[in-house]
Order: sequence, then C-alpha cells, then structure tokens
Amino acid sequence: MSLVAFSAVATVTLLLCVMTGPDREDDLDEFYTGYGSLSPLRNGLAIAGDYISAATVLGTGGVVALCGYDGVVLALSTALSLLLLMFLLAEPLRNAGRFTMGDALARRMPGRAVRISACAVTIAALLPLMLVQLAGTGQLMAFILGFSSETLQTGCVIGLGVLMISYAAIGGMKGTALIQILKIVMLLGSGAVIAVLMLRRFDWDPGALFHTAARQSSAGTAFLHSGLQFGGSATPRLDMITSELTIVLGGGVLPHVTMRMYTASSARQVRRSMSWAVSIVAAFVLVITVVGFGATALLGRTAIGLADPQGNTAYLLGTRAVFGTDVSTVETVLFTMVTTAIFLTLLASVAGMILACANSLAHDVFAARGREMPARREMTLARLSALAIGVPTILLATLVQHHSLQPLVTLSFCLGASAIAPALVYGLFWRRYTRTGLLATLLGGSLTVLLLMPGTNLVSGSPASAFPHADFNWFPFTTTGIVSIPAGFLLGWLGTVLSGRGQAEEQRRQYEGVEGRILAGAVRKGT
Repeated sequence: MSLVAFSAVATVTLLLCVMTGPDREDDLDEFYTGYGSLSPLRNGLAIAGDYISAATVLGTGGVVALCGYDGVVLALSTALSLLLLMFLLAEPLRNAGRFTMGDALARRMPGRAVRISACAVTIAALLPLMLVQLAGTGQLMAFILGFSSETLQTGCVIGLGVLMISYAAIGGMKGTALIQILKIVMLLGSGAVIAVLMLRRFDWDPGALFHTAARQSSAGTAFLHSGLQFGGSATPRLDMITSELTIVLGGGVLPHVTMRMYTASSARQVRRSMSWAVSIVAAFVLVITVVGFGATALLGRTAIGLADPQGNTAYLLGTRAVFGTDVSTVETVLFTMVTTAIFLTLLASVAGMILACANSLAHDVFAARGREMPARREMTLARLSALAIGVPTILLATLVQHHSLQPLVTLSFCLGASAIAPALVYGLFWRRYTRTGLLATLLGGSLTVLLLMPGTNLVSGSPASAFPHADFNWFPFTTTGIVSIPAGFLLGWLGTVLSGRGQAEEQRRQYEGVEGRILAGAVRKGT
C-alpha cells in the first residue's frame, strides 16, 4: 500500500507542477515568485512547508525520543528561529529583495562580487541539507518497504533526485509552493491524529505520558531534565546553549526560507503569511513532542536506538506502536498517510532547496553580468541551473548515505547563523556597513565554519559520529557557533572599519537613499 501511495503522490505532484508552471517562457516574475498570487494562508503554509524539512521531522523527532527534554528545547528553538525571522527580517527582506538573497544585499551595495558571494553562500548552506534529505531517502524507503539491498536504496536516491529536479525546473515558485502546501497539510493533519491517539493511550494525561517515557528511557528523571543529549561533552551546558543559539539564528535565514518572503505582494501580506507559518510550525512542535515521547513510552529508548542510533525512525516507530498489535484497515490507511506525508516532505524539501540554489545561480551569477540578459534566456538558465545543482547533489548523496548525516545538518545551520544572519542584519539595518564588510562577513564567516566543523565531535571521536573509527576531534563542541557566530559579526564590523571613513560615509548616503524602501516599503517619486 505504501509503494502504491508513493507512486500516486509522485505522479500527481509532478502533474500539478506541469499544470501550475509558468505559462510563458519569458515571465521571470511568474517563475521566481509566482506573481505573489498566493493568499496569506497559502503562502504561510508554503513557508511552513519549506521550513519543516525531513531533517526536522525525522531528526528532531529522534532527539525528542532519545533525549527527552533536550529534544523539546531543540524543537522549540526551531520554532523560535522562524518567529525571529517574522519580527526582525521578514518585511525588510521583502522590501529590499526581488527574487534572491543577492537582490536584497545588492539593493544598497550593487556589484557582481556581492551577488557571486551571496550565491556561493546560498549553495554552501543548502547543499548539506539537500544531501541529508536525499541520502536519507534510501534508508527511509528500506525501513517502510522492508528491503535491505544497497542497490535498491541507491536507486531510490537517484530516482527521487531526478523527480525533485523536475519539480524545481518545471514548476518554478508556484509549482513548488503547491507541493509544499500539500505536504504540510498532510504532515500536520496525519501527525495531529497520531498525537491524539497517543494521548488516548495514556488516558489524555500528558504527565502520565512523560513519566512513562522517562521510566522506559533507562535514564530515569534525567530524561526530563537538560543535559542528556550533550552528556559526553566537556562543557555540556555551554555546548547546549551554543547549539540552540546556532539553530535560532541559522534556521530562519536559510535561503530556501527567505526566498518565500518575495512571494508576498505587500508588507501586510508578508506579516500575515509569517503569522500563519509560525502558528503552523508551533502546532507541529507540539505534535512531534507528543509522538516522540510516545515512541519512548511505548517502545523504550533502547529499541529506538537499535533501529537507528540517531533516532531517525522514531517518528515512524511511534506511529506504528500507537496502533498496537491488532491493526485495522483504518489504522493501516492512517499509517500509510503518515509515511506518504514524510515521503512528500522529502520531495518538497529538496525541490525547494534546488529552486533556491538554481534561482541564485541564474539570477545572481549569470544574469548579473554587465549587460542585461533577455528574460527568456534567464529562465532557461534557471532551469539548467536546477539540473547543474541537482545532478552533483544526487551523486554526492549516494556516497554519503551510509555515514552519519548529523554533521551536514549542523553545517547548514552554522553557515546560516555565522555568515547569512550577520550579513542580513548588518546589510538591512547598519547605515555605515560597507561592501568590504559584507564580503568579510559572508566569506569569513563561512570559512570559519568550514575550518572548525571537521574538528567537532559530530565528525569523529564517538560511535555516532560520521567517522566513528577515526579521532581528529580537537574542537570540543557539537557546533561551531561559539566561535563562528561572533566571528561573522566581528569580521563584518572589522571589514567596515578598515574600509575607511570615506567609504563608510558613501555607504551611509546610499543607505539613506533606500532606507525608506527597505524598512517601510516606501518608494520615492520617480524611482
């Protein structure tokens, strides 16, 4: 039944992409933003769909099931990141940009170097997440459909990768938005039903659920207190605070999320869209908390860890366990809905990321070369860029699928928090910020993350690391945030100071010319 459902979903979603794709081959606004035609509710659903990836569903659900309280804090940090985007950056981003993050940064600092750097950081931040989603596809399909052949797993990765490239290239923004909406409705709807069934198993008493989970976790009351996830660290509390700060600052500014700001037709629309998105993500945090604790309460932490040391199958195991031994037809259909929703989450998440990378490559690198490029040619380049991004991603995913993928997820959030977040905050709000400071933030923050990440305990030095039989762990933290986040902000400030007073004053005057547009959406007469 799951295989039939997966095939049906893939066929229907691809057909929807074809039907909703751009009607004209020279209409960039339709391809990049869908004309801003989505209502606030639909745009909010699409934003939430882009934001809740398969890594969130499976990875965060696994941390909740294995680490209890620490997993709940992780889930809440994810929601808080989107809330921070809503209040601080959403409107200025929408006002400053047109299609990509490069547009928003180049609003006050025109230049090809800015756009190329923005594109490079976009790809660097999203490529690891795409690898995680695609590489996990084979393992997920093997778990659901019950096969163990590595050839079949690799075939699933390649087949689904081709499908995701098709979504991005054919459907554009409107097509991928429709898939994101379908995905989040199915994911939240099926998850809510499972959460209700889980609470019913414990007589509608959340306290009984939590205490049973603690008893079954083999960790006792420690399961309900902080420190379990980072117990092996030399400074567990500092490591936890740094990790959550990295998620809060990095999650909401990833380019596949911020590109959704440009699909709103006005500042009021983006505010309403973000309100819906934050509410939906908060509701899903509740769902994943109940299902994660329920999985531990019904199966035990040891059984979940044996199925997958990272706990990535905990959400599905909890779903299956809540039905008990006598599974009716209705429960079978419901479990199929849950697995199909996760399957669709994999498809939609990578499609959105491929689209963000392809848009940036086509618009910021190729179309920004001196003379103006015809719209038809730029759209063709955007579609070819989806292929150029997608094919290497598929090949890399087949190589990393049998390693721990947690370092890749962490790498994306670290790049978001250390390079993209400082660049957007400074670029949208600091009048004296210069082009040198911007490049120092983007490139210096990214380089700091890339230099520190191989030394973390996620890459080597522990049985759950990417290279468990090696030990080159010299940086005693799970993320690079404790160094790279301050470095990103400091490099931006230092680059601006070293630019000299003359360049800073020039940038201040340029910013004052666009300040009303960026902060309030106001457009001067004649512009």
